[in-house]
Amino acid sequence: MKPGEFEALVGGYHGDPFSILGPHRVFKQWIVRALLPQAASVRLLIPDAEPAPMQQVHAGGLFEAKLKADPGHYRIEMELQDGGVEILEDPYRLRPLLTDHDIYLHAEGTNHEAWHSMGAHLMEIDGVSGCRFAVWAPNAEMVSVSGDFNQWDPHRHPMRRRNGGIWEIFLPGVKQGDIYKYFIRSKVFGVSGLKCDPYGFYSEAPPKQASIVWDLNHYQWQDQHWMETRAHTNWLDRPVACYEVHLESWMKSPEGEPLTYRELAANLIPYVKRLGFTHLELMPVMEHPYAGSWGYQVVGYFAPTARFGTPDDFRYFVDQCHQNGIGIIVDWVPAHFPKDAHGLARFDGTACYEHEDPRLGEHRDWGTLIFNFGRNEVRNFLISNALFWLKEYHIDGLRVDAVASMLYLDYSREAGDWIPNKYGGNENLEAIDFIRRFNEEAHKVPGAITVAEESTSFAGVSHPVYAGGLGFTMKWNMGWMHDMFAYFKADPVFRKFNHHRITFSMLYAFTENFMLPISHDEVVHGKSSLIGKMPGDEWQRFANVRAFLGYMYSHPGKKLLFMGSELGQYEEWNWQGQIRWDLQQYPLHRGLQEFVRELNYLYVAEPSLHEVDAHWRGFEWIDFQDIDASVISFVRRAKNSSDFLVFVCNFTPLVRQPYNVGVPEPGAYQEILNSDWEQFGGSGVSNPGLLHSTQGEMQSRHHFITLTLPPLGVCAFRRVSE
Repeated sequence: MKPGEFEALVGGYHGDPFSILGPHRVFKQWIVRALLPQAASVRLLIPDAEPAPMQQVHAGGLFEAKLKADPGHYRIEMELQDGGVEILEDPYRLRPLLTDHDIYLHAEGTNHEAWHSMGAHLMEIDGVSGCRFAVWAPNAEMVSVSGDFNQWDPHRHPMRRRNGGIWEIFLPGVKQGDIYKYFIRSKVFGVSGLKCDPYGFYSEAPPKQASIVWDLNHYQWQDQHWMETRAHTNWLDRPVACYEVHLESWMKSPEGEPLTYRELAANLIPYVKRLGFTHLELMPVMEHPYAGSWGYQVVGYFAPTARFGTPDDFRYFVDQCHQNGIGIIVDWVPAHFPKDAHGLARFDGTACYEHEDPRLGEHRDWGTLIFNFGRNEVRNFLISNALFWLKEYHIDGLRVDAVASMLYLDYSREAGDWIPNKYGGNENLEAIDFIRRFNEEAHKVPGAITVAEESTSFAGVSHPVYAGGLGFTMKWNMGWMHDMFAYFKADPVFRKFNHHRITFSMLYAFTENFMLPISHDEVVHGKSSLIGKMPGDEWQRFANVRAFLGYMYSHPGKKLLFMGSELGQYEEWNWQGQIRWDLQQYPLHRGLQEFVRELNYLYVAEPSLHEVDAHWRGFEWIDFQDIDASVISFVRRAKNSSDFLVFVCNFTPLVRQPYNVGVPEPGAYQEILNSDWEQFGGSGVSNPGLLHSTQGEMQSRHHFITLTLPPLGVCAFRRVSE
């Protein structure tokens, strides 16, 4: 024994506690040591032998027994200071549990299901029930597990250090629901503190912070049909209409509390199903300390937030969605993480998950830290996390937040406040490599999709990795969104001067697999709600929103609509409130809601609206040059080109009749959707009955139909006979 080792152990700065504690053969005898500062006296209970008293060899609670033979599966009988007696299993007599292969893959960055080896796992070892803990802290001098089970004493259960900076220990008697943190003492200036488990499956509800032991193997899924069908689904030629939801503020209980996961299953799912959306997109559900971050400043990457229930409650919610034919996309935040002391920031006293240099490692605008994508263990953590949600929670897709901030080293930085890459450019090569690898692994999960929130002109975001792209399934079309808002905010009198904004998206619509988003970011922070952006009196505002959504659903690309927009809510979104459900009593608001429902049903039912979203053969202009009238017309086609719909959009409040529109084929056409129908709150200007085409040259076509265009209206027509 080296001088001072007992002091280091009791003082909490010994880096190899297993070399002292537990059983050790020394020449011809065995020595067993135990660190039990709460004990008044201790003895060993040895199978088929008399109990052996242990002598206190350090005032800090270190006890020792010298034996002639191997004590085998012994236990410890401890008399407490207050007179009580406890019998314990000794964690320091047990062998290491992580294999060398696990540790090698972790260091290599290729253990993409690392949640099976890292974190807290309930198990039985040598007939003893307990929990195995494992955490990565490469620059720690000592790591221990502190929790309710050891009175939060950071010195009681120091962990075993393995290669690569992984620390592990099996603690007998720890059970589901026990609360814990890791106590980490750093090699750097002796900094120490309590940290949550980066791989923790469950956490205390904020403002509490500790991790909670949870077994993920108990829930019995009932969504086998959905998962089997999803595995053979190509979502690029299927309808994807997302209802984006912030769970905390969608609906409150009568007492003003957020709904639980199970209450959301009972209320949100029927609502989404009635409105015809195909998917729910959830703003981040991972544990986060500050609700005002909307979930985008994640601390518990592997834990669904405890604000609404347990991990099994969240699984029940996902399960119910699938059983009702609704997919789940979850926002995922690999770009950055907060500086909260109990989280990933300077996890082992050093820049463990982030960069040391703030020019690489800090988002100054957001007050957050940037992951070090060049570090194997960090990539391993993030890719494992993505696959964890896809596999363990049956999530159907991940919408990756703030991709642009990952791609560029100079994102939102002044000159001199960023470091060029090795070629002198501004691309973050390590992040790009990580994104490609993430997408390759995510797409190995049958039927899973990934969606990029990416606002730049970076090429090939939704192109396959093997073709030089980033590998996302889809990309948000932010340019379309901004052009649409700029166009619709203008008074209709001036729209003819902005006509290019309504047509420009078709110049690049097929360069990516696009999703058209009207997201939470566009209805907050002074930007106004969707209807609040529209000009005119109340009737015109609602007509404008219906025209906006009508064009959105007829335009190539998958769809996303933020909650409340379907009701025409005037107020901006407030994360502390809820949707204005009382608006459903008013005809215009209720009519808009029914229009959204009709759009979704039409979108799902008509192959021409979703089968060919990323190629010119699914879209053709009829006329985009009627600038003075602010009218456009076009055709949407299915894979079967004879299956098509004709759309005509009038973006002024004037009724236009007669109005001739060229059609692809002769025959009788029927109006199947009109945003001005009275049932939606419109004025009722429509085209009843059959419209028979007339032979004649019109807009480079040989036949045309004569219409009445409703004010601020979008109409869809189907050919019903030759």
